[in-house]
Amino acid sequence: MKAAFLDFATVGADELDIHLLQDLTDTLEVYDNTADEDIESRIADVDFVYINKIRMTRDIIERTPGLRFIGLVATGTDNVDLQAAKEYGVAVCNIRAYCTNSVVEHVFSMLLALSRSLGLYHRSVRRGEWTNAVNFCMLGYPIRELSGKRMGIVGYGELGKGVGRVADAFGMNVIVSRRPGSNSDDSGRMHFSEVLRTCDVVSLHCPLNADTAELISKPELEQMKNSAILINAARGGLVDSAALVEALGNGTIAAAGIDVLSHEPPVKGDPLLEYEGDNLVITPHIAWAAVEARQKAINEVAANVEAYLKGEMRNRVV
Repeated sequence: MKAAFLDFATVGADELDIHLLQDLTDTLEVYDNTADEDIESRIADVDFVYINKIRMTRDIIERTPGLRFIGLVATGTDNVDLQAAKEYGVAVCNIRAYCTNSVVEHVFSMLLALSRSLGLYHRSVRRGEWTNAVNFCMLGYPIRELSGKRMGIVGYGELGKGVGRVADAFGMNVIVSRRPGSNSDDSGRMHFSEVLRTCDVVSLHCPLNADTAELISKPELEQMKNSAILINAARGGLVDSAALVEALGNGTIAAAGIDVLSHEPPVKGDPLLEYEGDNLVITPHIAWAAVEARQKAINEVAANVEAYLKGEMRNRVV
């Protein structure tokens, strides 16, 4: 049995142990990255292929008749033609709940940095302003507690629930939004517009689809408190970047922590990258990426392969 990992660099090759994957097949070819034009040649004679962001199209699946298994090193499946995989008898497995702790910690890292003005104080100290201060401490920038604040969570799956648990531990009042675009009652959940209007923090954890594309744009931002903080560690397309820049610049909302953009890497540019205000923390899609989470991702793929070889349906989407 032969296997190939086509984009190992996307999970940080140098830090991870892949012996569990290596032990499951006779050979495992590992490539840091694979250009679209090289995919077919690299999987022409393999039984198992492991991918993170590589696109497995119908054409590729049709032209690799020996392929038996596609192992996604991610939860999302939109980069695989699932219908084609089903038609050609190719099993597809994703991984789940592997990065909850990492994402939750990153959400609160951004939230704490913004609510306590950590970046501003750090730069102030580096400029020597504390050394020259009259008093023992400096109070030139806002410092706010999370306790007692309202945390609005939009998307209450594994990650949203994880954020909710930590928010509760901080003494925040957790408010769960009704699903955007949903007509169901969603008993016990607050209407999305009410979440925007009343919450001190709005944290996004919903998938990107027709109902959620640009879920946060100018009208939604204008509903939020001018003291509110927006956090997006889900998908960049949930937020209208230009509208957010305008809202941050004119004080419509207080701050934002953004880990994802609509285009990644942002080769097409993004207004958020040009924004120079101190009320924005932006990170390069790393909320999921603690080394422990990435190792768990590899181990989960291996567990999926092992289950497949035993005839089990673990994490099967096809």
